Amino acid sequence: MVSGEINSDNSFDMILKGGHVIDPANGIDGKMDVGIKDKKIAKVSQEITANAKLVDVSDYYVTPGLVDIHTHVYRFRSNDGYIESMVPDAHLLSSGVTTTVDAGTAGWRHFIDFKERNIDKSRTRILAYINIASGGMVLQSTEQNPKELHPKATSAIVEAYPDVIVGIKSAHYWVSQSWDSEHPPWASIDSALEAGELCGKPIMVDFWPRSPERSYQDLILKKLRPGDIHTHVFGRPFPTINKEGKVSDFIFEARERGVIFDLGHGAGSFWLRNAIPAINGGFHPDSISTDLHMGNINGPVVNMVNVMSKCLSIGIPLQEIIMRSTVTPAQEVGRSELGTLSVGSEADVAVLKHIKGRFGFTDCGGTKMIGDQKLECVMTIRAGSVVYDPTGLSMPEWKDAPESYWVIP
Repeated sequence: MVSGEINSDNSFDMILKGGHVIDPANGIDGKMDVGIKDKKIAKVSQEITANAKLVDVSDYYVTPGLVDIHTHVYRFRSNDGYIESMVPDAHLLSSGVTTTVDAGTAGWRHFIDFKERNIDKSRTRILAYINIASGGMVLQSTEQNPKELHPKATSAIVEAYPDVIVGIKSAHYWVSQSWDSEHPPWASIDSALEAGELCGKPIMVDFWPRSPERSYQDLILKKLRPGDIHTHVFGRPFPTINKEGKVSDFIFEARERGVIFDLGHGAGSFWLRNAIPAINGGFHPDSISTDLHMGNINGPVVNMVNVMSKCLSIGIPLQEIIMRSTVTPAQEVGRSELGTLSVGSEADVAVLKHIKGRFGFTDCGGTKMIGDQKLECVMTIRAGSVVYDPTGLSMPEWKDAPESYWVIP
């Protein structure tokens, strides 16, 4: 299958030769060459012959740049902060992620600072969910105070930056304290929904159920709208699996309503006792994401391909893993031009190695499973430029280096 071409003079800046291309958005799953010109995908075909830099990727899978819709990348120092964000260019490009979505680290108070200091200066494409709390996760106390939940101010910031902000985030509100007149159970969720209605964006929720006042069933069957996202779906507190060890019926009912379920691994939200029976029972996450930050980067999350490898070893097919790491997250945030190798799209590409063997994978509860396969990123291209290539796939051997290599300036 050929996705088309826009190159008319038969020249390219780079050709990825002979890789197994998986591009779910275009229905491509097979050996293909990928031609890149002027930072864009110029041609995808079974054979491209042209004058260009050739990169032999015949031993690898070639996919669209991965889209991780739950990370924390706003580098703001605060003693009241919930997490320490990481640097996306240092920690995401090496796992094939070319687009990430910061999941509510900043609220309206800090969003402009976030944009100017981090988003605008990053090579990794950064989109964002804005926190419904004024101070977001950098001022965590505001997440606990309904007086700091401002739907109108939040929606106004969204409307000012519609190409960057993809939705509203609600998180961490009143997890264990007693309810009182100033802290009703649904204050954060209801405020986020109001902001979402005002600006026409979906919400993502990090939620802690507390029955009967605030149950998980009420969240996904009554509160969330079609297109709204529950992240951390395999987290510890959720009744995803019933007493019979099967996926709860109301999970499928919520999916039929249009509620989206995101993996959102994190430091505490991926439990094998939920993930394995759910996936084996036919309930796969709509999107795979990491919730990566400095608190889980050395485990249990590590990176995007490690989380994808866990899903692969549990039993989700490779082609579906790629789809749920490219196409579906891009659609969930309203950016369907991402996560694809469509001709004319920005040339964001991941080159992945599929390894068979014996591997251990950990969860957030201190347990592990043994899998027989994993993915490893060997090269990443962002906007047509190679940004990660630790084994030199795109480089000549030193003996064949150009003349400039041998000249001492």
